[in-house]
Amino acid sequence: MMGILNHLSTLLLLSLLPPALSHVVDKFSDVPQCQKFFLEGTTPNLPGILVGGTVKDQNRYKPICQLYNNAYRFATLYDTTNKIPVLSAYTFTGYIPGRPAEPWMMEPGLEENNNKINEMQSMGGGIYKNQAGNNDYAQDVRRNPKDFKDVSRGHLFPSSHARDLKTQESTFTLTNIVPQDRTFNGGSWREMEERVREKLEMDCISNKGITAYVVTGAVPSSSNKLNNRVNIPDLLWTAFCCLDKKKKWMAEAHWGWNKKDKGETLKPETLGALEDMLNRYHQGKDGPVKVFPGDCPRDTKPTTSS
Repeated sequence: MMGILNHLSTLLLLSLLPPALSHVVDKFSDVPQCQKFFLEGTTPNLPGILVGGTVKDQNRYKPICQLYNNAYRFATLYDTTNKIPVLSAYTFTGYIPGRPAEPWMMEPGLEENNNKINEMQSMGGGIYKNQAGNNDYAQDVRRNPKDFKDVSRGHLFPSSHARDLKTQESTFTLTNIVPQDRTFNGGSWREMEERVREKLEMDCISNKGITAYVVTGAVPSSSNKLNNRVNIPDLLWTAFCCLDKKKKWMAEAHWGWNKKDKGETLKPETLGALEDMLNRYHQGKDGPVKVFPGDCPRDTKPTTSS
């Protein structure tokens, strides 16, 4: 009898524990360690997709608390129909140079009968029902010249913004990746990521150990696909919000079209301008678009670091 009671006590205790090992979740707020990637724990408002922290179509859009090496690294809202992320959110707390030689990974929790595996896993060459795989990006112009897409794997949370090696490695999951024009990815978008990183280091101060909050997303195309499966987005966008050296909130945004790069610089924009632009693509009664909570200034012009 005592053994049965101990067993029941253990089951009760486990039932009361927070879902610390959840990976694909119903709401980001289900996991406190995941909620911290959003300023004030508040997720973006995207009409028709994510409203008040609740996913509108839970069969299609999946919140992922990106767990790697037993630690939460960032958060992603994933579109299983388009097989690309809607957005990834992360906190910037410094970075290390270099790029890890990490194999590409997938999210087992998105696939049927794999929801008991908590962490992202290395993938082989298989094709997955609800997410992109290595085969989708393995193009050969000689085999398929008519439908060749000159794209590369574009990070939403860039490994160049990661504070340590394990966090760098965690960004190499295809749930954090969109098909990005090769010249755009390696040109003006990469240069913008570097400039933003420098600005975060120079102009933002630590706020409870966090230098800045960053959200990066993609606007899907109507029909442009990679391997007839993975949506190639029309546009990529990103924004950050942080405390400046005067302990006042500051914000900055960038966006660019996912097409052949012409060497143009992606100029900094206001957070309000970004949200106005996104309102064209996310319309509905649950609007308007809101990337960050109200403390982040919408119309303040970005300043140049001195």
